[in-house]
Amino acid sequence: MIWELALQPHPATPCPAIHTLNATVERLADGNLRLQYTLRGDLAQVRIPAPQPPVFTDGLWQHTCFEAFVAVKGETAYREFNFSPTSQWATYAFSDYRQPVESPLLLAPFPPCGGRAGDGGECSEQDSQSTYQLDATIPSTALPAAAPLQLALTAVIELTDDSKSYWALKHPGERPDFHHRDGFTHEIWS
Repeated sequence: MIWELALQPHPATPCPAIHTLNATVERLADGNLRLQYTLRGDLAQVRIPAPQPPVFTDGLWQHTCFEAFVAVKGETAYREFNFSPTSQWATYAFSDYRQPVESPLLLAPFPPCGGRAGDGGECSEQDSQSTYQLDATIPSTALPAAAPLQLALTAVIELTDDSKSYWALKHPGERPDFHHRDGFTHEIWS
């Protein structure tokens, strides 16, 4: 099954440069989770970092980064997956709200993610729009084994003026907080 979802900027971090940020989620037959983030807007104002070797890198969320938080419904533990336009990635496990745990499973080699820019189709100069797309796959071995899964899909968009905009399916608080469980709104049952 494929789900198409729209992310929204946090009210405290609006971003007129971005027209839309959508995510497509697909649970594959092998249990892997395929994600595709599509950013549309004035990409000249967005800092999209240059490609790097696809390795685990901490702190990706400090720049333009696409993320997925995954939990089992009714449990406090969750996992965080960060995907950078650089093709670098990061994974983290938490036992409860912002309580990190060591997890060798999540630190194992991870498939690379990748992005590509394209034009937005036919646009006038006044409505100039470009598209950036990032594809990532979370292997089934990195996902919780139980169901249903709850997802929070998020993104940090860094602009050329050094400001950041925080995007999510739902923003439950007055300040951006991707770890807040009320933001885990998308459910996958199988």
